[in-house]
Amino acid sequence: QLRLVESGGGSVQPGGSLRLSCTAAGDNLDNYAIGWFRQAPGKEREGISCISRSGGRTNYASSVRGRFTIARGDAGNTVYLQMNSLKPEDTAVYLCAAGPLCTIVPGDPSLDYQHWGQGTQVTVSS
Repeated sequence: QLRLVESGGGSVQPGGSLRLSCTAAGDNLDNYAIGWFRQAPGKEREGISCISRSGGRTNYASSVRGRFTIARGDAGNTVYLQMNSLKPEDTAVYLCAAGPLCTIVPGDPSLDYQHWGQGTQVTVSS
């Protein structure tokens, strides 16, 4: 059974950077497309990035394109989300999820991703 754990969250000032990790146990992440989502208080869960199983295809929400980068680690059990030029509106709980296809279309993400981590808090504030 695949289990996902996010790490790397924290508090930073606007303009700062963080690197989130999504680490797997129980299976190899190369068998799945991986999506990163975020959820702020009172808002719907938002898909912000995903990477295909091969790593050859990535996708980004317009709100993070050019600032965030998703990548697979070499060992096959970690996917990273490098977040630069952070803004206060990036404050949210960030979650990673695993599924068959790289997709971040609006809608219920549980239809596309069957395995979810618990999330890590990112706070951007001066």
